[in-house]
Amino acid sequence: MILNKLCFKILFISFCFLGCASKTKEAKATTEENQMVDYFADNGFGNAVAIVQHPSGVYHKGITYVAYQGPLEDPYVASYNNKTKEWQGPFKAGISEMGKDPNRKKKIDNHGKPAILIDDAGYIHIAYGGHGGAPADGKNPLGNHHYGKNLHAVSKKPLDISSWQTLDNISVFGTYSQFVKMDNGDIYLFYRHGAHRSDWVYQKSTDNGITFEAPVSFLKHKRLQSIEAEDSWYPWVSKGNGDDIIVAFDYHICRDSKNAQDARGHIPERHNLYYMVFNTKTGVWKNVKNERLEMPLTKEMADEKTLVREIAEDWTFQGIADVDPNGNPQVCVLVGPDIGENRSGPKRIQHFRWDGKMWLKSENKDLPRGNGDLEVKSSKEVSIYLESVTNEGFGEISRWDSFNGGASFKKGTVFLSRKKSSFVISSLIDNPHPDARIIVGEKISGTDYRTMYLLGDHGPIKRDIDEAKILRD
Repeated sequence: MILNKLCFKILFISFCFLGCASKTKEAKATTEENQMVDYFADNGFGNAVAIVQHPSGVYHKGITYVAYQGPLEDPYVASYNNKTKEWQGPFKAGISEMGKDPNRKKKIDNHGKPAILIDDAGYIHIAYGGHGGAPADGKNPLGNHHYGKNLHAVSKKPLDISSWQTLDNISVFGTYSQFVKMDNGDIYLFYRHGAHRSDWVYQKSTDNGITFEAPVSFLKHKRLQSIEAEDSWYPWVSKGNGDDIIVAFDYHICRDSKNAQDARGHIPERHNLYYMVFNTKTGVWKNVKNERLEMPLTKEMADEKTLVREIAEDWTFQGIADVDPNGNPQVCVLVGPDIGENRSGPKRIQHFRWDGKMWLKSENKDLPRGNGDLEVKSSKEVSIYLESVTNEGFGEISRWDSFNGGASFKKGTVFLSRKKSSFVISSLIDNPHPDARIIVGEKISGTDYRTMYLLGDHGPIKRDIDEAKILRD
């Protein structure tokens, strides 16, 4: 009897132990299956997104579509349903000619990151893959050559990112692609028609990107007579109000590799800040004073008619622009000191606003160093979305708000903060959902890859870890 009771107790304890262990394993498995991470993919490659190649994302009929540079510099596209909280992709949308040569000295070119657009028929377009074209592509009528091909891919079905086709309807001599779609459905693709010593152009489509008109120059490159250099440009193009396209740009003095003026040779030296407007209905370009501009714009005419601020000694980088409901523009540019090296000292963003008569420079002593994008909601309410590093060593994506028209800014929302991290940031997503405003890549230590985040007012949009880990597959 005593033996039977002892056996029963042993069996009872064993079943309890096995049951608890089984439940623990089940709970662990469930936790692993449902583990969520802040990023949506881990295969961003190099500088996977940038302000200049834009937009990198668009919100359309309840879904946010995002594009970025993935392995071997190929373009990838993913989507997030803001209502059902479901992710799709990423899918490879094309094959870049860059990033495939194992003998190339510069491993990652980074100039062919994708820009994305959705036409009025629902087809998704990306432009990607170029750094000016190569001599093998033939003579470039508007500039010089460098590397890769500018390509245009379109989804095979409306609002379907799973399958793509590449069309032969834009110039291969392109880089820094920027898409703009107007209210009437017309599509404009802006880009530099070659390497540094090339015109900036646009190609227009009136049939949802099936065909594009021939390139039209709007910023002219030319040889300087006084020094051994050429005029070159870096514009940032976006939709303004109504039929307007707005352009903020700075000037690159493209010195010869060997010249008598600067022993550093060809360096990324940029100066000044400019602004102009293109009325797509009339086809006329004007400055902020509504004076007509002769196109393509030369350096001399840009200085005379479109100058926001002369920045002659310091170096500039990456202009951005937006307009208030009355059409008054605000523009930003990064500015850093010339320190005698092949790059400038740390750059800090400077903000300017047009008051109807003149350009006013904002008080920006509180803004951190870093790159970002500008949103002008009204004549008084302005925001700058920035990537920066805090004094405590945190990489941070934050929004800086102004309620006095940009005269001064204070830190508002912090979307993402990571210890000892560095980020690359996109421009603002077109027509963004509040939960998905901007795309960010965080460098994975010891690799060329980045984890990719979709950030909004509530921080990063999460994803199941098994879906977000692309590289292991």
